[in-house]
Amino acid sequence: MNKLTYVQNPKMILILLFAGNLFSAMDRFVINYGIVHISDDLQLSASSTGMILSVFFLGYAIMQIPGGWMADRFGARIVLIVSVFSFTIFTSLTGVAWSLVSLLIIRFMFGLGEGSFFPAGAKMISVAIPQEKRSQAMSVFLSALTVAGVISPILAATLLVSIGWRMMFGIIGIFGFTIGLLYWFLLKPKVGSQSETSSRVEDSQTEVPPKGSFIKLFKTPLVLSLMVASFAFGFISWGVMSWMPTYLVQERGLNLISMGLLQMIPAMTSVLFYIIAGYVLDKVRKGREKWIGGFSGLGLALFVYLMFNAQTLTGVIIYQSIIPIFSAALSTIIFSLPLKRLPEAIGGSAVGVVNLGMQVAGFIAPLTLGFVIDAFDGSFKGAVWLLVSFGVVCFIAFMTLNSGKENYTTENPPIVPAAK
Repeated sequence: MNKLTYVQNPKMILILLFAGNLFSAMDRFVINYGIVHISDDLQLSASSTGMILSVFFLGYAIMQIPGGWMADRFGARIVLIVSVFSFTIFTSLTGVAWSLVSLLIIRFMFGLGEGSFFPAGAKMISVAIPQEKRSQAMSVFLSALTVAGVISPILAATLLVSIGWRMMFGIIGIFGFTIGLLYWFLLKPKVGSQSETSSRVEDSQTEVPPKGSFIKLFKTPLVLSLMVASFAFGFISWGVMSWMPTYLVQERGLNLISMGLLQMIPAMTSVLFYIIAGYVLDKVRKGREKWIGGFSGLGLALFVYLMFNAQTLTGVIIYQSIIPIFSAALSTIIFSLPLKRLPEAIGGSAVGVVNLGMQVAGFIAPLTLGFVIDAFDGSFKGAVWLLVSFGVVCFIAFMTLNSGKENYTTENPPIVPAAK
């Protein structure tokens, strides 16, 4: 029987997914540094700044479930390509915003465009990578976020100083267009025989989600627990990421260049910790993930507290460089467990549902922290305690995970791909 197959091997697909996630993360991160200039130009309060940092995540969160469903139903390739070109357009348009309202609209549309990328990428992993290696594959995919954390600070600081925030977004958009073209040409499927699929990755379109599977995701204990953990982890990570540049400039007195250089240190440690986390988590006995995830949530909360209360700038950077140990473990567990414990046909939808929690937090956290900082007359003390409390929530969510195999059933049995 003839069917669509990808000409790349799994390693090549993972490289392409890494590159796409790297660029999408850079698109997201640079505004955290550009917001200092944007706020000055548009004369924004901390609350308005929080709205700008948050509205992207509203659009992004809205597209998590539809994006995962479309990847399961129509195939990951087309969803990835449409997503890359969509968020590239709105990245470029960020540079032409003339008011708070226009910037909010553009950033919301940017979130909608990028929202389907991650669940579609996870779907591609579920059909390209053997189950016993999916934690490691997911950690590589996620490590693009940390590499973007290395590049974004110095890139943003350099471009902001040399050409300004408006031109910066236009130039970054050019890179996105290039990634889109790579996806179009290098992820192009062809018709092949069944025998050929044994060494090639099938298009996810060959495995249609069973009837009733999507509704049952919201009744699956694993998915619900991970979605809560995802929200708690997301509140801490996006809250810190969104406000850290402003904190370093306003509270620690750094200029943009110094801040960009110093932020490369914790970003580089993140890359190492993500790779280690994926390798280790593929080796641990099933059921122990809950304990690793739970205590990683508490560890993350502790070191966030220590970071914001460090007496010296050196202490801030040291604690910030240790935080990725816990972030890497949490990210890898949260997003790889659905791919390892649930049917392959619903991989995109499952990750989309779980990621919804994190992206809702991404919308709420910067906005909430902005209001809290205003309420404390510009002090970050109240915001820090709020962040710490979500580490406890993350711990509780992981403690509810079932240590055994997830009990997932559908009205119809899953359709097994012919290649299997």
